[in-house]
Amino acid sequence: MGINHSLFFRILQENIEVMKTATKASWISLAVTAAVVFVMASCCTTIDSASVGIKFKKWSSNAALRGGVEGTCRGWVWYNPITESIFEYPTYIQRVTYEPFTVNPKDAAIFSMTPTLAYQIDENKAVDIFVKYRKPVRELERGYINTCIFEAYRTCANNYTSDELMANRAKFENEVRARLDESMNREGFIVREFTTKIDPPASLTAAINAKNEAVQNALKAENKVKEAEAEAKIAIAKAKGEAEAQRIQGDGEAYYNRVVAASLNSLLVQQYAIEKWDGKLPTYNGSNALPFINLSSK
Repeated sequence: MGINHSLFFRILQENIEVMKTATKASWISLAVTAAVVFVMASCCTTIDSASVGIKFKKWSSNAALRGGVEGTCRGWVWYNPITESIFEYPTYIQRVTYEPFTVNPKDAAIFSMTPTLAYQIDENKAVDIFVKYRKPVRELERGYINTCIFEAYRTCANNYTSDELMANRAKFENEVRARLDESMNREGFIVREFTTKIDPPASLTAAINAKNEAVQNALKAENKVKEAEAEAKIAIAKAKGEAEAQRIQGDGEAYYNRVVAASLNSLLVQQYAIEKWDGKLPTYNGSNALPFINLSSK
């Protein structure tokens, strides 16, 4: 049976045309899907639960919208990217350590201050912060907050001399903290923690070290005097004890001698002498008396 070549080629051509039409439709569908995804992505954003979003119009003639702000938001947020935008402020605690800067007390000495601040944005005042500053937190830290800190240090330091400042550092820091609380809380920034590393001038540090060394030396000398006094008291007590012991010993010996002497009489003495006599009479004997024997009658 013969093959109809014309029919075969016509069927093949029709299939190719169908495939082209189907491929073109697939590309169109893919393009439409991509466009929809792009539009949705550009019209939607998410705001973290630990932050507050501020939805505002880029331009608005509505005087009722202060700063163009329409409200706050969280989670998934839809907006028109052409006319609207979303600004985000974190409401969790922020911590920043500033570079050292110098302030002058009343006597014009130069102190270096290195503050560390932990603060938090008041969610209820986030809109006010945005309307007034329209800056992210890092720019606010370098701008407004930095100015508040420097002003608080400068004002409080002017109430102290160098010696007073070093002797009352805790009080000084409390005064600085109080000024920061007043100025920053009013604007919507809650101060949570505040510490300062205070470095006095080198000359004052040297004077303090010399003073401390002198105090230490004086304490050492005082301790040596007390030690010598204690040793002298010990020696005196020891000498008194030895003298008392000797006195007691002497009194005992004297008492013993008195008792022994009282117990002896002349007969005992003569008996003791006779016991010791060798039986020889002395060559010369005055008054012709015999030794140890008293022959006189009573």
